[in-house]
Amino acid sequence: MGEVRLTSVETDRNSLDQASGKGSNNKKEKEQAGEAAAKPETRRGSPRSRRSAAFAVWYLRAVTFVNFLSAVWLSLGQDLRRHNTADFYTPYLLTAGFASGLFSLLLAVTMGRRKRAAWILNLVVSGMLLLAFAVAAFAPCTGGEFSLCYPEFRDHAQNWVSLALTAAFVGALLVGRHEFYAKGDRSNPKLATAVAAVGLLLTSLVAALLVGATNTDPDRADATFLARWRYGVMRLITLAPDDKAYNAITTPAWVDVFINVMSMLLLLAVLFAAFRSRRAVDPITPEDEERLRALLARQGDRDSLGYFALRREKSVIWSPTGKAAVTYRVVGGVSLASGDPIGDPEAWPGAIEPWLAEAREHGWVPAVMGASEEAGQIYARHGLDALELGDEAIVETDEFTLEGRAMRTVRQAYNRVKRAGYTVRIRRHADIPADEMAVLLQRADDWRDGATERGFSMALGRLGDPADGQCVMLECTDGNGDLRAVLSFVPWGPKGLSLDLMRRDRDSENGLMEFMVIELLERSKEIGVTQVSLNFAMFRSVFERGSKLGAGPVLRMWRSLLSFFSRWWQIESLYRANAKYRPIWEPRFMLFEKSSDLLRIGIAAGRAEGFLEAPGLPKWLHRRHLETIR
Repeated sequence: MGEVRLTSVETDRNSLDQASGKGSNNKKEKEQAGEAAAKPETRRGSPRSRRSAAFAVWYLRAVTFVNFLSAVWLSLGQDLRRHNTADFYTPYLLTAGFASGLFSLLLAVTMGRRKRAAWILNLVVSGMLLLAFAVAAFAPCTGGEFSLCYPEFRDHAQNWVSLALTAAFVGALLVGRHEFYAKGDRSNPKLATAVAAVGLLLTSLVAALLVGATNTDPDRADATFLARWRYGVMRLITLAPDDKAYNAITTPAWVDVFINVMSMLLLLAVLFAAFRSRRAVDPITPEDEERLRALLARQGDRDSLGYFALRREKSVIWSPTGKAAVTYRVVGGVSLASGDPIGDPEAWPGAIEPWLAEAREHGWVPAVMGASEEAGQIYARHGLDALELGDEAIVETDEFTLEGRAMRTVRQAYNRVKRAGYTVRIRRHADIPADEMAVLLQRADDWRDGATERGFSMALGRLGDPADGQCVMLECTDGNGDLRAVLSFVPWGPKGLSLDLMRRDRDSENGLMEFMVIELLERSKEIGVTQVSLNFAMFRSVFERGSKLGAGPVLRMWRSLLSFFSRWWQIESLYRANAKYRPIWEPRFMLFEKSSDLLRIGIAAGRAEGFLEAPGLPKWLHRRHLETIR
């Protein structure tokens, strides 16, 4: 398998050299890639700047920890609150409680993602607090009516510690200012303003109604709706309005707490809207798709997942010379690429660098799903780490046979389905008339397993598009001539296929999919195919090694855990279904920058593949026509 790919790659390189001149282009590519690589480092500033930014982030994390700890440790929380109301003062954001903890946590997360808006907010708020501390500590005592002297501040050493910590935080923000470069979405200011206005209106109306229903003041008849509404607004904004201004309003303590909780949630919603990462990027244009198809025509046999780069909700970043590209999709603040970069491997760095630079610019987490070992090594040179996800099953059609004892079970299942009268028709999509394709589309849609569409890294996301004429369709009919199942494969170079879509009638014969795959493997010469990529088996090595004699306790426990989850996600069954063809197993990797991002990347990948769905919108708003299950 490896020798076939190497020969094909060398042939492609030779043809490119003859067409355009390899030496000059590669030199230009490497120079431009080096310039692109230097931009993010220049932007990040000096080591002192990076250390200062790290200090600011860790300060916020420490404050978050103390705030949450004080919320559950009552004596600590009471001490902190007493300091804020007496002669002691606490440093920036240290106020105790879940609300302040959530606020500092949000700022810590957004600062950790290098958001410029979060840096500005922290600098303004902490700078104002530092100014107040400085005035209290150093203003001269003139003895006049407007004296700013606070001798009680100077009498307590703890206040000087608070002043020093706040000053250190502000100084770290100023020194590390170049580290906070991530841009938010352009619509964030308008969105944050709208959330604040609409949220304040709705929560104040709820507060006014709640105050009117629970008011226990003897003169509550004198409290007009406008007065109750103003009381609700003031408690939302200040958390503690002047009771003298609302003599006819007396509410239970739980009402005030409820209004304060609404105030905190509204503040967090406004901050989330203000710091939101850019979500939508420009999708692949027709011109981009044409250029990608040209690269696939020359280098498409390198990666079995290459054709899936043509999913049209993806975006694309090109190398300076246009000889390579990275396609990706932004999901939940994660810039999620899939498979290997498209094009010449020598030009891959020129596409990887601007992709990483764009991720840093917008505060996205860069990640790659399903990369090959070759691509993983190149990504690793650019700072990404690798985690093996599983293996891709690849069958060499010339070597496949049903003969032998090892294939006895498969052979018997194949013969049983064949005796039942099932037959398979194999055609390129371009050879299927429009009316017949419409029927196939309808039946495939009817047979979809559940309402959720699935597929991203190993699925094309469409069926029957005129631009995909080289895709291969397998149609299986029963003895009565009724269509019972369809398989669709995308091109993998000139002589390979990669599985895209599998749909069948639930009332059809068991083993129908295996029957169709074997028919394709045995009749592959009809369409000039020499290799077929089947399903991806996650954690295949765990199932294989964990079942062998001598497997360690950790490996056996890991295998048992995966077997448990296989009841819902078919992890082990996919491995068993592919292993029966005795394929070549090609490892596939997930690439990431920091281990702390793995959970976020996993959630984003689950959403992209269709296993998880973002809450809040009806399912029909997320639907895409015939995204595939792989």
